[in-house]
Amino acid sequence: MDANDGIAFMSQRHTILKRMGILAKVIVVTSGKGGVGKTTSAASISTGLAMRGKKTVVIDFDVGLRNLDLIMGCERRVVYDLVNVIQGEAGLNQAMIRDKRVDNLFILPASQTRDKEALTQEGVKEVLEKLREEFDFIICDSPAGIERGAQLAMYFADEAVVVTNPEVSSVRDSDRILGLLASKTQRAEQNNEPVREHLLIARYNPDRVTSGDMLTLDDIREILAVELVGLIPESEAVLRASNQGVPVINESSSDAGMAYLDTVSRLLGEDVPLRFHQASKKGLLTRMFGGGGRR
Repeated sequence: MDANDGIAFMSQRHTILKRMGILAKVIVVTSGKGGVGKTTSAASISTGLAMRGKKTVVIDFDVGLRNLDLIMGCERRVVYDLVNVIQGEAGLNQAMIRDKRVDNLFILPASQTRDKEALTQEGVKEVLEKLREEFDFIICDSPAGIERGAQLAMYFADEAVVVTNPEVSSVRDSDRILGLLASKTQRAEQNNEPVREHLLIARYNPDRVTSGDMLTLDDIREILAVELVGLIPESEAVLRASNQGVPVINESSSDAGMAYLDTVSRLLGEDVPLRFHQASKKGLLTRMFGGGGRR
């Protein structure tokens, strides 16, 4: 069998497995602007899926920045990365890092190269096709905006989680990303079923919404018209977990941790009531002396 026959065989095998529903689902976690909690969300969603028994790999597409491995607490274990695999300098098994806390979870880190063209569409396609046969879920942590890494992270996606904050600029930029998902993906180009879109609102503070400093849930839903998969409250636990190199979903007693657990359940098709969207009722002492921040 020559090289062309081998490629044809792999493609045919991939098509058969896809029809049987055996292949992994590719979910891109993306946003219109940076600093909204996208990588934090990718880390917690992938961890949550693995905690539910789903074999999951999370891939960092943010070439040159590489934040995901810091949040996952594995930055010192990085030897090879996604670009090394695409360029044939390492195999997938060499580059993937097994999470120490959660079984079934693997991390494929980004490269620190400054060359934004190091990722190629054909290379990403080959990596994802190999991973699809081994995993249940592939989570693509996309760079913010419309740079090449972001376009490649969403191009092969089956579903997308669009992360936004309840602010006008963040929601406006998210609307632009929804336009790209509808027109610049493989599914759109091949006129297949569109990428299924989910909305994840991070850093939501119902008290600030009540005071008019943030957009309301109804405002955001009306502007974006996308199914809400998660509402993550503003919480000190997010920064605390990030500094410790632990996804905040592991802090299951915190509001943010519980909210990410809810988000994962909804991604798996479960009907979970929305929490943390109502302003807290403050007692007399809290009103007099302040406090009452979320855990």
